Amino acid sequence: MTAPVSTAHLIENMQDARNRTLELVRDLDDEQLMGPKLPIVNPMRWEIAHVAYFYEYFILRQLYGCESVLGERADQLYDSIAVHHETRWDLPLLTRDETLSYMQDVFDKLAERLNGGMASEQDSFVYQFGIFHEDMHTEAFLWARQALAYPTPDLAAANVSSKPAAGPHLGWAKVPGGAFLLGASENAPFLFDNEKWAHSVAIEPFEIAKAPVTNREFQAFVDDGGYGREAVWDADGWKWRHEASAEHPVYWQPEGPGHWLVRRFDQMLSLPPDEPVIHVNWYEADAYCRWAGLRLPTEVEWEAAALGQVAADGTLAVAKRRYPWGEASPDPSNSNLDGRALGPVDVAALAAGDSAFGCRQMLGNVWEWTADTFNAFPGFSADAYKEYSSMLFGDTKVLRGGAWTTRGRMIHGTYRNYFEAHRRDVFGGFRPCRV
Repeated sequence: MTAPVSTAHLIENMQDARNRTLELVRDLDDEQLMGPKLPIVNPMRWEIAHVAYFYEYFILRQLYGCESVLGERADQLYDSIAVHHETRWDLPLLTRDETLSYMQDVFDKLAERLNGGMASEQDSFVYQFGIFHEDMHTEAFLWARQALAYPTPDLAAANVSSKPAAGPHLGWAKVPGGAFLLGASENAPFLFDNEKWAHSVAIEPFEIAKAPVTNREFQAFVDDGGYGREAVWDADGWKWRHEASAEHPVYWQPEGPGHWLVRRFDQMLSLPPDEPVIHVNWYEADAYCRWAGLRLPTEVEWEAAALGQVAADGTLAVAKRRYPWGEASPDPSNSNLDGRALGPVDVAALAAGDSAFGCRQMLGNVWEWTADTFNAFPGFSADAYKEYSSMLFGDTKVLRGGAWTTRGRMIHGTYRNYFEAHRRDVFGGFRPCRV
């Protein structure tokens, strides 16, 4: 069950999430706010209203019986399950000003219900779920801005001048075998339904890279013709590579022999060699591993390397950490989160965030693909938003760990993300295991 939190905490975090949403759209003109009809993005004018609709539907309407301020139009326009993606550009959406007014009206009604002191357990869960849902969308707004080459956003939290140039972080971490509890425990402060519940999984000893694969390392695969070597791609990956005409990561651009540029939002930069490769899909990550004689970690291996500890007998301990570094919440000393750096940092940075086995940056910087298909854990049961996980079971691949775009209040060590194997727009990278 969710631990109760104060109403002041909920209001503060709701406001912070809303401020981030507004930061990511206020500089866009009306044409940019709609954008082109693409399968990987939403029209942002639709999406920001959907965020408000989500709060209104699950809290004000479902729990407390309130009427929508939009009436029947709310469901007809902004229900992401009922309204098919490809139709969202063609709907009679609220105007820009009407959208912002709707968002504020819903926010005010949500805040009015919180009357001071500690929130109930029910409100603590559902309000935080709504906040984290908005956090997920602000990450989606960032990948939309990247995909559409919109200007670099002006985030109040950004502090690019402090971005460390730390270099590479080579080597392998040895993780002992044993029985590991994969998933979240019932006493977790907050969890999503697909983390239910912690269950014992036997693991053999393995080695995992201390850091994610870097641009320099991935460039060796590209320069060696890895995208043209059918033998290192699985059948679906080779089909995707052919259909996409992919020859390198999606935002890379060649500039002379052995030199690459990368687009970050609307700027072209020299490819930073020691930053993690990002915006590669599962097929690309898997092909690199096959080319290098390595493999992607399973989900349980990833979680053991991130959160596990060594028992007195040298095996994996039963107890695990909430974060790689311990129990304290993420902060700028241990993780690159919250958009602070406006991009990845070098893989050797943030040593304070190391796991017990010496793995660096297992929370923040770049989401990490795992070998596994996203499926339910034993004991799974859906929460109020029944479509959150179950609709994607069996059809997506698991990513772990968060990226520089992810909000620190939302991410924790057992958090599971999931996308289709072909998605390159999300902030995905990977770290391999030795075969």
